[in-house]
Amino acid sequence: MLTYLFEYLEKQYQLPGASLFQFSTFRAAMAILFSLIIATAFGKRIILFLQRKQVGETIRDLGLEGQQQKAGTPTMGGVIIIMATLIPVLLFARLENIYIILLIFTMLWMGVIGFIDDYIKVFKKNKEGLKGRFKVLGQLVLGLIVGAVLYFHPEVTMREHSKTMITAQYTVEEVRGEEVKSTMTTVPFFKNNEFDYTNFIGWAGDGAKDYAWLVFIPIIILIVTAVSNGANLTDGIDGLAAGTSAIIVFTLGVFALVSGNIIFSDYLDIMYIPRVGELLIFITAFVGALVGFLWYNTFPAQVFMGDTGSLTIGGVIAVIAIIVRKELLIPLLCGIFFAESLSVMLQVGYFKYTKKKLGEGKRIFLMSPLHHHYQKKGYHESKIVTRFWIVGIMLAIVTIVTLKVR
Repeated sequence: MLTYLFEYLEKQYQLPGASLFQFSTFRAAMAILFSLIIATAFGKRIILFLQRKQVGETIRDLGLEGQQQKAGTPTMGGVIIIMATLIPVLLFARLENIYIILLIFTMLWMGVIGFIDDYIKVFKKNKEGLKGRFKVLGQLVLGLIVGAVLYFHPEVTMREHSKTMITAQYTVEEVRGEEVKSTMTTVPFFKNNEFDYTNFIGWAGDGAKDYAWLVFIPIIILIVTAVSNGANLTDGIDGLAAGTSAIIVFTLGVFALVSGNIIFSDYLDIMYIPRVGELLIFITAFVGALVGFLWYNTFPAQVFMGDTGSLTIGGVIAVIAIIVRKELLIPLLCGIFFAESLSVMLQVGYFKYTKKKLGEGKRIFLMSPLHHHYQKKGYHESKIVTRFWIVGIMLAIVTIVTLKVR
């Protein structure tokens, strides 16, 4: 909104400094500043409001040290993250950009699903919250919408690599690549690291490529559902999900910066994605919101994000990764989410298997998700969170290195 205002003032009155709003990096800096101010300044007021409304977390007794002291801590703090992200985005981003529209929709959609889940837990006194099938249904619908938009929308394109050619007059000319619709994505660590989803059905002939959406959209649904649930499982101890997510989102911001800049993308020999540079405004606002929320969520937490925050964070991270064509890096970049989810699947699967075979269920971990295993081993949650953050930073560095290591 402010972008359009300043552009109008510059055009009409040659207002000094208005042209700064043409640059996404300047608007990104303003977005992160505003989101930090909103999350920290208004976060406390929201926490006090939640306390007055008695929106407190119901803690199940899992036998973990310090667990019962957290009973009554305000939840639904994800509202702080959503508010602190969307207000700067509405102020500084170009709202006609299809990627911005898609991310705003993702944040609101997953925020509503998480809010309903938290509402049922708090006000209906149902510890199970929203039934799992309804959560999954919401994630499936989001994945379907995201996949359909990214496949069919005319503004979702990539630019082919520029080529040099020798003309009939024996002169060398640079042929600039054209914008094309593409289902190309990035495969890390390979020299020719681009893979087209149409290859899955390319064997059926050229006509089959028109039906590539039958492969592309289900893959998007799977990614959105998996990452959203992974973030949800990671949100178990103070500061873990918010801090880990801030690291992941910052890294995705680096990819958005280089993929949306024709000079950087050409230098790094990666695909250039037109209009994706505008993501930088959303990403910086999101990082600022997560860091601002972390001010109140670190041990001992004054507020929990609840499913309002965790489901939203996972959904937004998945969609950003898909937009910048880095979804195959998710198992590496979101390694903490992946490990938490895998620990639950292994624990449940092994328990059921041993119970069927031996008549008594056995466990791999002392408790799942993984962070609870370390709590059971006697580690303080602050140490667990800090070490998970360190691992997250290491994974982020390796992920960024994939830009050149092939």
